Amino acid sequence: MRSVAHKAYTGPSGGWGSVKSLGTILNREGALLSGPLVLERQNKVDGFQCVSCAWPKPAKPLPFEFCENGAKATAWEITTHRATPAFFQTHTVSKMLGWADYDLEQAGRITQPLRYDSASDRYLEVSWAEAFADIGKRLQGVQDREKVVFYSSGRTSNEASYIYGLFARLFGNNNLPDSSNMCHETTSVALPESIGVPVGTTILEDFAKCDCLFFFGQNAGSNSPRMLHELEDASKRGVPIISYNPLKERGLERFTNPQSPAEMLTLHETRISSQYHQVKAGGDLAALTGICKRLFEMDDEARRSGGQPIFDDAFIRDHTHGFETFVDWLRHQIWEDLEQESGLSRSAFAATAAVYAKSTAAMAIYGMGLTQHRAGVQTIQMLVNLLLLKGNIGKEGAGICPVRGHSNVQGQRTVGITEKPELVPFDKLKTQYGFEPPEKTGLNTVEVVEELLAGKLAAFIGLGGNFARAIPDQGRTDRCWGGLDLTVHITTKLNRSHLLPGKVSYILPVLGRTEIDKRETGPQALSMEDSTSCIHGSRGVRPPAGKHLKSEVEVVAQIAMATLDHNPKVPWEGWMADYTTIRASIGETYPENFYDYDRRMWEPGGFHRKLPARDREWKTKTGKANFITPKGLDEDSDLKKRGPDALRLITLRSNDQFNTTIYGYSDRFRGIEGTRMVVFMNRDDIARFGLAEGEEITMVTQSNDGHHREASGFQVVPYDIPSGCIGAYYPETNLLLPIGHYAEGSKTPAAKSIPITIKRGLVAA
Repeated sequence: MRSVAHKAYTGPSGGWGSVKSLGTILNREGALLSGPLVLERQNKVDGFQCVSCAWPKPAKPLPFEFCENGAKATAWEITTHRATPAFFQTHTVSKMLGWADYDLEQAGRITQPLRYDSASDRYLEVSWAEAFADIGKRLQGVQDREKVVFYSSGRTSNEASYIYGLFARLFGNNNLPDSSNMCHETTSVALPESIGVPVGTTILEDFAKCDCLFFFGQNAGSNSPRMLHELEDASKRGVPIISYNPLKERGLERFTNPQSPAEMLTLHETRISSQYHQVKAGGDLAALTGICKRLFEMDDEARRSGGQPIFDDAFIRDHTHGFETFVDWLRHQIWEDLEQESGLSRSAFAATAAVYAKSTAAMAIYGMGLTQHRAGVQTIQMLVNLLLLKGNIGKEGAGICPVRGHSNVQGQRTVGITEKPELVPFDKLKTQYGFEPPEKTGLNTVEVVEELLAGKLAAFIGLGGNFARAIPDQGRTDRCWGGLDLTVHITTKLNRSHLLPGKVSYILPVLGRTEIDKRETGPQALSMEDSTSCIHGSRGVRPPAGKHLKSEVEVVAQIAMATLDHNPKVPWEGWMADYTTIRASIGETYPENFYDYDRRMWEPGGFHRKLPARDREWKTKTGKANFITPKGLDEDSDLKKRGPDALRLITLRSNDQFNTTIYGYSDRFRGIEGTRMVVFMNRDDIARFGLAEGEEITMVTQSNDGHHREASGFQVVPYDIPSGCIGAYYPETNLLLPIGHYAEGSKTPAAKSIPITIKRGLVAA
C-alpha cells in the first residue's frame, strides 16, 4: 500500500500549481508536443467540446479555454499508450482485476475489438463483423426483453444517445439508466415539482448580472474549474459569494488566474467566498431552513417599522403557490433544532440572510453535495423556496444552477436517454419509425443493481463509463456479473467493469471526442448540451488512436442492425454515413428545441433550448412555482439511534480524478500525495477515538439490511471537517454504500452521507 504524505496546501486554486500539474500529465501520457496543439482547440467554436465537465463554452472563448482537469481529460484521451491485443495476451483478467483503477487506464487506448475467452482467462482479438453478428444473435435470443440493460455514460454525444435510446425501445424496453441516475436524478425530480423544468434556469451571461451568489455542496476548484473565471469576475465586482460546504475547498476560497500573466507573475490571489459555512453532512436542509426563518423575522421587523419589505410580494402573489403553508411550517421550526441538525450557529444563518436581503438578483449553485443525500429532493426544493421569496427565478442575473458532471449527461436526457416513458415524445417516435414504443417504466441505476443482485438480468450493454465501479454495493455486485449471458462494453480505455465479464463478453473500442471521425460523406461533427441547457457543436481535431477504431454512432447502429428486424423507416446506414441526418431526425422528434439544428449548433455560444421557467411560465400541476414544505429536517433519523460512535461518511473526488477515472495520486488542494487510501477526520474525533495521524482504520457500514460491508487500510488524516463527519475518496468507498441508501423520491445513491463506524487496523469480515 502507498503510504500517505500529507502536507497542508497553502496556495490558491489555479496558479502555478495548475500549470505544473498539466505539464506532469502531458509528459506522462507522451503528449508534451502534441498536447498544446490539441488543447488550443478545446472548447473553441470550431473545435471539440471538453471531454470532462459540462460547464458552458462561451461565445468569446479565452485563448486557452480549458481548465486543469479538462486538460487532464484531454491528455488522458490523446495518450500515446496503447492496449493492443498483445497486451491482453500478456495479462489475464484475474490478474488485472487486482490492479488499481489508475494502472488499468494507464494501459492506454484499446486498439481492436476483443472477446473474452474463459478457457485462457484473456481477452482475444476478434473482427468487428464477428462481434456485431454474435452480439446481435445473442440479443435476439433473449426471450424476456426486460432483462437487457442499455446503460450510457454522460460523455456520449446527442447523436449517439438518440439512436441508442431508439435502439433500446425498438428492442422492447426502456431500461436506459445513465450516469444522471447516480448524480443529478434528484434535480430531475425536485425541480419539475417546484418550477416545472428538470434543469437549471441560469445561463452563463447571468454571472455578469447577479449581485449575490450561493454555493451549496459544489466544489468548483476540482469539478468545474472554468467556473472560477466567472466567480473571479463576480468577486472583483464586489458580489458576495456565500458557500455552504462541509470541507474547506480551495477553489471556493481563493484563485489565481493561470491565464493572466500579471496574476501569475505577481502571485495575485482573488478572494472567492465572502462567507464560508461548514455545514455538516446532511445538514443543508436545516441550514436553508434557518436562512429562510431569519429572513421572515427580518421581513416581519421591516413591515412593523414601516420599512421596505424584504420579500417580492408581487411575485409571490402572481407566480407562486403554497406560500402560506410554507410560512406556517417555518414559523414552527425551533432554532436549537436547526443549529443541531446543520452543525451551524444561528448567527451564521443571520449573516447569510442579511446579505441576501439586500440583493436584487441572486443565483444558487449546487452540486452532488445536495443531490446525493436521502433528503436531497427536499433540500433542493428548499433552495428553490429561498429563491422564490425574492422572485429570483425568471429574471436576469438570478436563478437555480445545478452543476452537472459529465459533459453531456444533460444532453442525453434531452434526446431520450431515460427510463421514464413520460419524458419521451412516443407519439412522434411512433409516427417517425412505425413501431409501438414500450410503455413500461424501465430500470434506473439502483433498480439495475437490485436486479443484478437478484440474478434477474440477461445482458448488459455499456455505452461508455465504468458502471461496475460507479455503483453502490460493489462488494456484493462484483460477484454477480458472471451470471449474465452477455456483457458488451463500448469504450476507449480499460477499466474495472471490463474485468467482470459475463458468460460472453466483448470490449468494443471507439473514437474519442478529440479525434477526427471521417465517414463516406467527410469528417463528421457531434453535439453536446452543457449545464445551462445550451447545445454546442464539436469537431475532432486529431487522427484516431488506431486504424480499427469505430465511432460510437457506427457501433450502436451496427449492433442495432444485427439485432433488430429490418425497418425501412429507421435509416441506420444513412445515419452512420452522415450525422447531419441524425440531427435532422432529432429535430423531427423534438421540433421545439432542435429546429435548424445543424446551423444553430455552430453559433458562437451555441443555442439554448426553451426553458419555460426562465420566462416565468410554470409547467407544474398548479400552474405556478411551488413553495414545497419539507416533511422534516432529519437526513437520517436512524443515525441517532446508532449511538455516539456513528459517523457520516462523505465520498469525495480528488484533484487528480474525474468520476471513476483516476489521473494520479496527487490531491494538491488537500495536501495528499502518493495514495488515495486516506480518511479525512476532525481532530476532535481523532482524539475521541484514540487514533493517531497515519494510523490505519477500517470503516464499517451501519445498515439494517442484514449485509456486512467494510473497507480497510485507510490512513487517518487530520482535516478541517465538521465533527461527526469523515471524508474518503470515491470510488474506493462505494462498497460501503448500501443499494438501499438513496435519496427519497429519486433513488440517487446517497453517497454524501453514509452511516458508518470505525475500528482500528484491519478487521476480518
